[in-house]
Amino acid sequence: MTSSSASSVSSALAPYGWDDAWADEFTPYDTEGLLPGRVIRVDRGQCDVVTADGVLRADTAFVTPHDPMRVVCTGDWVAVEPGGNPRYVRAYLPRRTAFIRSTSSKRSEGQILAANVDHAIVAVPLAGELDLGRIERFLALAWESGAQPLVVLTKADLVPDAVTVAHLVQDVETSAPGVPVVPVSAVDGGGLDVVAAIVAAGTSVLLGQSGAGKSTLANALLGEDVMTVQATRDVDGKGRHTTTTRNLLALPGGGVLIDTPGLRGVGLWDAETGVGQVFSEIEELAERCRFHDCAHEAEPGCAVLAAVEEGDLPERRLHSYRKLLRENQRIVAKTDARLRAEIRKDWKRKGAIGRAAMEAKRGPHWRS
Repeated sequence: MTSSSASSVSSALAPYGWDDAWADEFTPYDTEGLLPGRVIRVDRGQCDVVTADGVLRADTAFVTPHDPMRVVCTGDWVAVEPGGNPRYVRAYLPRRTAFIRSTSSKRSEGQILAANVDHAIVAVPLAGELDLGRIERFLALAWESGAQPLVVLTKADLVPDAVTVAHLVQDVETSAPGVPVVPVSAVDGGGLDVVAAIVAAGTSVLLGQSGAGKSTLANALLGEDVMTVQATRDVDGKGRHTTTTRNLLALPGGGVLIDTPGLRGVGLWDAETGVGQVFSEIEELAERCRFHDCAHEAEPGCAVLAAVEEGDLPERRLHSYRKLLRENQRIVAKTDARLRAEIRKDWKRKGAIGRAAMEAKRGPHWRS
């Protein structure tokens, strides 16, 4: 690539996140005459790629189509053929980050929702009852992806007063240590400037369940009605599912936004580190437990249980922590034979402890 053509590519792709590091990664493909571009949409084996020549339609058949963890994804930087009918994506550059969830498949497969993401925005509507457990689940996957999480509480205008909003923000902050929590109203613009400033730096993916107000928020950040929005139901303030594909959009104030369809299920995928970050206060308490392998269930000298009893740690947080760890362990165990063996050994150990405790409680003569 000549200096003039390199400058042209940089100028055209910079709004989509192209930088010198990506240019260096692309060097081997440049010598083959391939074009760099970023995937802005994927649909049934085809993808739209923004390049210096404009948006191109390309086939993804050459990029390991049978491995769900290696298929082309929205947000990928790819090497695409300059011509041909059909035109093909030949490779994608190594991903810096990837937001992955487990599928509903019994084969324990991961599904990549977005690639090369800097910020993971979890949209939560204030119109209904807050589901703190769901927020914690999203945040675990966000931390695990390598992106910086942000919780945006949408539809703040539907909450009757500012005091209530403040209490709700505090509830979420308790469940999201180290994560910014921003109430937003697309109606009066409240909070949008804060979110816009965050997403202006890098690539952000917008996540949440159907009706969370993601498309409305995306339109507000874009400054125009790009994403279709359906009416909110009066009965519970929820919208209806409108986004059906993951779309990458350049924001007028800088940065890139990936809007996603509403997620009904958010299964963990090897996210132990992410779970630990969501429940960082429990992890810190666990370091003070008497036993290094304390399960925080009934062990003597458990600092976590002591914090619950003293009211310093909400019992709901501990329950959610245990639940997500167990779920993540099950997912990992499906593909890790060693871990499966360890789990079975642990079950036997706990069973033996339980039987010994029961016999001690009954006394030495209970069988006679």
